[in-house]
Amino acid sequence: MTEAPIMTLDEIEDLAYRTLVAAGTSDANARPLARATAATEAEGIVSHGLAYIPTYCEHVRCGKVDGRAQPVLSRPAPSVVSVDAATGFAHPAIELGFEVLIPTARELGMAALAVRNSYNCGVLGYHTRRLAMEGLLAIGFTNAPASIAPVGGRRPVLGTNPFSLAAPDGAGGVAVLIDQSASVIAKSEIMKHAREGLPIPSEWALDPEGHPTTDPEIALKGSMAPSGGYKGVGVALMVEIMAAAMTGATLGVNASPFSGTKGGPPRTGQFFLALAPDASSGGLFAGRLAALVEELHDQPGVRVPGDGRRAARRRAERRGVAVNPATLEKVNAWL
Repeated sequence: MTEAPIMTLDEIEDLAYRTLVAAGTSDANARPLARATAATEAEGIVSHGLAYIPTYCEHVRCGKVDGRAQPVLSRPAPSVVSVDAATGFAHPAIELGFEVLIPTARELGMAALAVRNSYNCGVLGYHTRRLAMEGLLAIGFTNAPASIAPVGGRRPVLGTNPFSLAAPDGAGGVAVLIDQSASVIAKSEIMKHAREGLPIPSEWALDPEGHPTTDPEIALKGSMAPSGGYKGVGVALMVEIMAAAMTGATLGVNASPFSGTKGGPPRTGQFFLALAPDASSGGLFAGRLAALVEELHDQPGVRVPGDGRRAARRRAERRGVAVNPATLEKVNAWL
């Protein structure tokens, strides 16, 4: 078996950037996506790291995403920032929106960013974490192509639809990072198993008839299992309302898949709320949150959401990241 090479985060970012540009992505769009790829690898979320770069490249070439799109920002209300991603990557559209969202939230106490006509935003917590590091409490929503059937039904209507909350620690860091989808597992994990020819746990997904399956290919033709049954469907519905209805983006049931080349741009959406904690807490937010986190950590074995990613990121910064040789081969094939 070939030993996995170790790459630094800078090397991962550079490789992702060069590959995206080679596939036809502009510099302005490739750079933020490459930074996010390196950050994702650092946190151990390999399904959205370098392994996704060939899919991004394929979608640029087939027109599912416009690699040279120029997002357009508008201000429909004093506390609302809107960005039309113009069927391009979500990352540059979100970065453009954050440039206005952050100072607006600080000035007004809270602000919202609505992104429409977008594409897969990768790991949602990557974006909310960036806001928390600016001292803002961040809540994010993103919808996805339909893959979850409502309770009692078999036809997917809602996407895996993640939501994320990132809370600042008052010292330039992040105290809590919640990032979870409405399904038992992210669909990208099933796609990864399908690419590698590996079975999946039976509780991850259902076949087209609504029965549990361990075959990832069958699962991709059926539906994702919602986390917590009807509660997971409720979360998916909430996110759909926030990320699609509130932004004017395409509903997941009408969006083209994030995998394969079928269909045109998915035109999905993202919605972010940024809140200045001291504006509502009278300056008590940081202390209250620190006390809460301390109570959680006081019990042996308890991990606060975000602890695992933080530890992985620190290891990656010191030691680099072991990258799957097969993944590197697929990425390098685009150069």
